[in-house]
Amino acid sequence: MVGEKKDEITAKEEPEEQKISLKEERIRKIALFYYSRPDIRKNMFEFSKNRESVPRYFEGFGKRPDAFQYDSDILEFAKKGATSFHCSEELWSDPLNLSTELNQEELKNLRVGWDLLIDVDSPYFDYSKIYAEVLIDVLKSNGIKNIGIKFSGSKGFHIILPHKAFPTEISGKKTSEMFPEWPRLICSYLTSQIHKRLRERITDETSFGSHNESEALETYCVKCGNTAVKKSIFIFKCPSCKSELKLAGEVFEKKRKISCPNCFQNIGERKSLEKERIEKEDFYFCNNCSISSKTNKSNFKEKVKSEHIDADLVLVSPRHLFRMPYSLHEKTSMASVVINADEIKNFDMKDADPFKVTLKNFLPDSEPGEATQLLLQALDYKQPESQTQKIEREKTNFGNKKFKDITITNLTPDLYPPSIKIILKGMPGDGRKRALFILLSFFKSLKISDSEIEKIIEDWNKKNKEPLKSGYVKSQLSWYAKSKPKLPPNFDKVYYRDIGINPTSEELKSKNPVSYVIRKSFKR
Repeated sequence: MVGEKKDEITAKEEPEEQKISLKEERIRKIALFYYSRPDIRKNMFEFSKNRESVPRYFEGFGKRPDAFQYDSDILEFAKKGATSFHCSEELWSDPLNLSTELNQEELKNLRVGWDLLIDVDSPYFDYSKIYAEVLIDVLKSNGIKNIGIKFSGSKGFHIILPHKAFPTEISGKKTSEMFPEWPRLICSYLTSQIHKRLRERITDETSFGSHNESEALETYCVKCGNTAVKKSIFIFKCPSCKSELKLAGEVFEKKRKISCPNCFQNIGERKSLEKERIEKEDFYFCNNCSISSKTNKSNFKEKVKSEHIDADLVLVSPRHLFRMPYSLHEKTSMASVVINADEIKNFDMKDADPFKVTLKNFLPDSEPGEATQLLLQALDYKQPESQTQKIEREKTNFGNKKFKDITITNLTPDLYPPSIKIILKGMPGDGRKRALFILLSFFKSLKISDSEIEKIIEDWNKKNKEPLKSGYVKSQLSWYAKSKPKLPPNFDKVYYRDIGINPTSEELKSKNPVSYVIRKSFKR
């Protein structure tokens, strides 16, 4: 049966005998029928292994810690009124030994790993779908092939990368001990990579599905780009002279009594006229350009409000719980179903009907170390910089010229740093993807043409003991061709040591491969 050991994180284990709402009664009945399915319980139980797993009773969670010993425990909880089940993204040697009294060192000893769980959540479902698609594209561009995706049960999605996709350690640090630091860094890095793509997608795709989602849109002036102001005109007929009367909305709101400007008769009080007005015309006006949509509607277009574009991924925290795959959701009565990436765009909430559920595994069969490149890039992205390092990165100060203004016209391979030359000879073993990242960043920053970079990379890949798959190389070339130049990692970063390369003292003095080339070219 379910373990007895508890702590005091949450409130109640079982609901008290009291009158419950019709909504709660309904979801309880659905839950009892739904969790009676053996295949549902088996799928949830398999996913719950080594995880802290806790039932929820409509509004309150069960006591923690807890874990399933058998799949029948899920049904027993449902019989007691449980409506959903939640589990940890951290993996534990024994979840029942968890306690709020444990210090960080004790938690590290108990933790055997962690999955990267990304919660894509937005008040607008169509926006969440676009966000999830962009995120998956970015993950793939960072070398991730196997990604688990599930509907959250409401208006979002959960995306998971299993712990085995990450290296066991980097630079002497065990991955299992770096929670929540490393998952948070990865989320920060992904957010930085997503921003531009998301803005482009969201700006282009403004056909939201429901009335509430239209609130995410705003109208802007095509001429100047400023947000337009929505205005109104109220139209009446004078009961005395029958002439038409038009009043601007702001004028109408201020007046207590309305008089006809033609016959000067009192038409009536504003409040009564609001109910009897003949017509109301809405239009948009640009205060900057002094133009109105009444004269030319093509001057105004809709776009998504900036606050809905500048979103961050929901970050992780110790002992954070998320809804288990195929668990029900109390607010929607829908199941947290697992889907494929190509199903996101056309996914509808009705596809998560608990009475029509078909099962898939949420945890993908990832290759060991598949997410190494992603983690390394996240670690490099987060490295704190001193003011001096920041200036060096943003401006290679030779004659106060900005780096972007420097073009090396006499660039030849003999100017390349020794570390780059070693990489170009081909990689004898692991580290090919990280080496490719260094090379692409290096050549792109030196303003070498995309076609020439492609030739260099194809030649390099043939020299590798085991060449990278051509599809992966092409996807990386395509990604970098569309991206703005980004300096390769500095020589003091772990990238080089982890692929068996030790930069020379001259390279370390130059700090970056591009700085090395520029310095050397100036000495010619």
